[in-house]
Amino acid sequence: MAEIDIGKHCQIGSCSQIDFLPFVCELCRGVFCLEHRSREAHSCAKEPVKRVAQTGGGSTSYPCSFQDCKGKELLPVICPQCDKHFCLAHRHQDGHKCEKLAVQRPRMAATKELVQKIVESKDISKSKGRRGAKNSATAAKVALMKLKLHAAGDKGLPQAERTYLQVYLPKESKESSQPMFFCSKWSVGKVVDYAASLASLKNNNNVLTAKKLRLCHPQTGEAFQMDDTLLSLLAHQIAPLYNGGNVVIEYLDNECTGLETVSDYITQT
Repeated sequence: MAEIDIGKHCQIGSCSQIDFLPFVCELCRGVFCLEHRSREAHSCAKEPVKRVAQTGGGSTSYPCSFQDCKGKELLPVICPQCDKHFCLAHRHQDGHKCEKLAVQRPRMAATKELVQKIVESKDISKSKGRRGAKNSATAAKVALMKLKLHAAGDKGLPQAERTYLQVYLPKESKESSQPMFFCSKWSVGKVVDYAASLASLKNNNNVLTAKKLRLCHPQTGEAFQMDDTLLSLLAHQIAPLYNGGNVVIEYLDNECTGLETVSDYITQT
């Protein structure tokens, strides 16, 4: 009759006790008896892997460091300048007012000072009766500096692609206008939809029989085509829009081609 191999000998040389229910060390995979089963008893050479405790019910989250923001991300979003965690909405330096953005304060302070001087000089010229016709391009440059301080828009847009506009809202709106910025590559249709969402305007542009929100020229009142782009309007030779200029958004009938008068929205001086 063949011998039946039952049990294992303890690997400790001075012991070698046969154990019918031997213990296998989960670290060094050695076989030991009851007496030598612990790491200390058999002087285990393997170190246990340190486990990092997880939070939030099994998943780690990274809270945003921006003041009063309660946003969290599952993966770290770290600013390379200040090395702090932020949510996606505050990931850019200007979005979380990064302390390492050294040029921010001097530049903004200088801009405010320049705008104030220009505004004061214009007030003086008006008081002396020298109010002649405005140069739209020059006025837009002055307004652009002010718009950049307060305009609402997608903070993720590159600065080079932003077009800033003072958007005059429909007559039925509580506010007369809001400063906004858009991507210069967007179509007029997308600009209208985005402006409507920022100003909480009712938008039925997808309803065939409803009045449509249209973007109109601030001087002529002409309604722009929905498939035009901001770039093409900025480059128009006869009646261009200006980065920093005005624009009107209003509800128009389907067959209407523009506003009867823009003076109801923008006071011409």
